[in-house]
Amino acid sequence: MLNENKPITIGVVGNPNTGKTSLFNCLTGLRQRVGNYPGITVERKLGTAFLGEQAVTLIDLPGTYSMAANSPDEEVVLDVLCGEMSLEQPVDLVLCVVDTSNLQRNLFLATQIADLGLPMVIALNMWDEAENRGMQIDVTQLSLNLGIPCIPTDAKRNAGLDELKNALKDAIQNKPKLNSLVWPNSVNQATEFLKKELGNSAPKDEARLRRILFDVDSILLRRIKMDAGAKKEIVQNARKVLMNDGLNPLAAEALLQYKHVGLMLEGIERSAVIRNRRTESIDRILMHRGWGLIVFMGLMYLVFQAVYSWSGPFMDLIDGSIGWLQDTAARPLESMPMLQSLVSDGIIGGIGAFLIFLPQILILFFFVSLLEDSGYMARAAFLMDKLFRWCGLNGKSFVPMLSSYACAIPGIMAARTIENPKARLATVLISPLISCSARLPVYILFIGAFIEPRYGAWWAGFTLFAMHLLGLLLSFPISWVLTRFILKTASSPFVLELPPYRAPKLGNVFNRMYLRGMDFLKTAGTIIFAMTILIWATLYFPRPESIEQETRASFIEEEASQKQISVNELETLLDDEGSEQGAALREKLTLTTETRYIEQSYLGQTGKFLQPIFEPAGYDWRVTLGIVSSFPAREVIISTMGIIYRLGDVDEKSDGLRDAMAKQVWQEGPRKGTPIFTIPMVLGLLVFFALCQQCAATIGVIAQEIGWKWALFSFTYMTILAWVGAVATYQIGMLFVS
Repeated sequence: MLNENKPITIGVVGNPNTGKTSLFNCLTGLRQRVGNYPGITVERKLGTAFLGEQAVTLIDLPGTYSMAANSPDEEVVLDVLCGEMSLEQPVDLVLCVVDTSNLQRNLFLATQIADLGLPMVIALNMWDEAENRGMQIDVTQLSLNLGIPCIPTDAKRNAGLDELKNALKDAIQNKPKLNSLVWPNSVNQATEFLKKELGNSAPKDEARLRRILFDVDSILLRRIKMDAGAKKEIVQNARKVLMNDGLNPLAAEALLQYKHVGLMLEGIERSAVIRNRRTESIDRILMHRGWGLIVFMGLMYLVFQAVYSWSGPFMDLIDGSIGWLQDTAARPLESMPMLQSLVSDGIIGGIGAFLIFLPQILILFFFVSLLEDSGYMARAAFLMDKLFRWCGLNGKSFVPMLSSYACAIPGIMAARTIENPKARLATVLISPLISCSARLPVYILFIGAFIEPRYGAWWAGFTLFAMHLLGLLLSFPISWVLTRFILKTASSPFVLELPPYRAPKLGNVFNRMYLRGMDFLKTAGTIIFAMTILIWATLYFPRPESIEQETRASFIEEEASQKQISVNELETLLDDEGSEQGAALREKLTLTTETRYIEQSYLGQTGKFLQPIFEPAGYDWRVTLGIVSSFPAREVIISTMGIIYRLGDVDEKSDGLRDAMAKQVWQEGPRKGTPIFTIPMVLGLLVFFALCQQCAATIGVIAQEIGWKWALFSFTYMTILAWVGAVATYQIGMLFVS
């Protein structure tokens, strides 16, 4: 019987591409929760599995090839298994998932874990693929040789799950341990030397002392509070003990462990492995220097097209529902304008600000999951590696940048898998340059208003394509500058295992979509909501009553003059509830008043203060105000311009807004009477939106992932880059216009 009073925790470990997460999903179903480990940005995935009637907690640890802890992911694996992770319960048992067709390589990690003294069960996953390759393994003999249960499983077909659960249930009671290596005397002498010289700072167990001895840059050694030079000398002297015995310190563990694994695999019958001709045939096309890129571009086009087109109806539904909810909530609060605005524009608008992107996030991760589970994503990363290498990155930066085309937030989160911390940092810093879907409404508004009417649909389409391409093209030289001069890191080696092609399991795909969607709502959603409330406050306050009185007086006088009637007649018409003309006047007055409030708000005052900075790009104060108001979320400029030009609720396809912008002229200065929205100015404005980081949620997520210092750096360099691009485009364009 299991001890029902003691919570049981099982760590699920394995090499990448062993089906570890798929098996974890099969065991836990939807009983999962995802988040980050405290203080770091490595994903933490917990799930609940039932072994009979006993509920146990499974921890899906990041995929790793060894316990060397050279990346944040590997560091987490070591800390969790050693019981050093704060707020994480020490594991009672390890479920090691191995690729049955690569037993020797996969069991190397198992022997390293066994060195920690943890009980273990082996899941011989992807059993069907091993059989298809002509392999025959005596599972009973393998279990005897290893000294622990070995259970054949196939996560794709849910095969072997009952047997695995029974083995885990028994292992919690019996605590089977893998037959670990008996270390040579020289290794024991070296670890004793380390223990003595490092003193009280040394790890308490010999397993972690061996990690310091064998690993090139041990995270365990870095954590010891001692002079760096003294630590280095101690480790060098310990390694001399190995060298005196003819062992290379940096190769000794691999040589000894692989020899040990080889001995344990003796007597395991297996036939000659059949080549996977199907995978090889497909790879001749998909990995080809020419055809591979063509297929890749075609697939990416289909993914982006689906993200944009499939998400449209769902986004419209969410937008309409939020609008209805705002109107419904606003009616009972008409007597309390500030509370009405807070609830309608701040709270409900804040919820809508992040819910609107959920369809795109879900559709994107649907395709990303399909490509990953099929085995194609690894090939795509390989194809992209040469493109990224010259600028200090490698093929692992491909997925984050791909994800950023829908939204920079999942792209930034996807960078967690990059081992090199500086390459990961560079990837996070350039991901917001990729033209996300939130920029599309802005592109459509200005291209539809000024480019298409003058130059036709072909040039309009080309301009839209160019804006999507601009950030991507600039991301490579910017990455080169970051990695060469700021982060000062060389391109890291790109070691990649190409898995065989497999039919994706839709259950896993939809499960991943669900988890990523929930992750987005919990992380990005809270940030977007908070920033929306902040922006509402800066647009709403200060709100002196005198503004409304002064605006009404000037409005009545201006309208009476235009209509050539007396002020009293205009006031009577304005107050006439049954007149359509009176209703139109009241709506116009409301918009005029709202425009004045925006001018006097903290955000409006900021826009006017920054006007001299943006004037070289051809912006008047209204456009500058639109720019400033859109820093929390770039698409806000559309609604802001609608309010400024007294049009009310507008969208990117509003003919009224397009006409109003086309009629705007300079009211003063040397350009008085000339159009504000010239083609050079519009192109510069598009360049600004293509390059500027106008997304408070993205800034917040960057801060969460890599710290506020780098979040502010990202915002600053992208804003400067956008300003330079906008000014250069306008000034050069005006040379041709004049």
